[in-house]
Amino acid sequence: MNVELTRFRVKQGKSEAVDEWLKFLNDHMEEVLVTLEGENMYIETVFRETLDGNEYLYWYSIQGKGGQAVETSTHWIDEKHMAYWQECIDPDFEAVDLSVEAVMIPPHIRNQMK
Repeated sequence: MNVELTRFRVKQGKSEAVDEWLKFLNDHMEEVLVTLEGENMYIETVFRETLDGNEYLYWYSIQGKGGQAVETSTHWIDEKHMAYWQECIDPDFEAVDLSVEAVMIPPHIRNQMK
């Protein structure tokens, strides 16, 4: 099981595109959840923050082993998701993986995860 929280900076001037992106994900949640199955993704949550004039998106996820990478998916949801990613995420900012210090998942739930 892999637990991650990663920060990505949004390109300047792309806040409206991020609004569209997050609306797209929320409006198509049923299809999004189908793609998570193939990724062996148990939980994926996106947080948004503006700090010192820069906008950031944070991805929190819990993923089992052996799932397909979103970058190699041919599902239309993932292709649209990756198009938004290319448009909105600043490639010049090195993503920041926050340190996992404690994972608190009750055993009866953890046992359901691969």
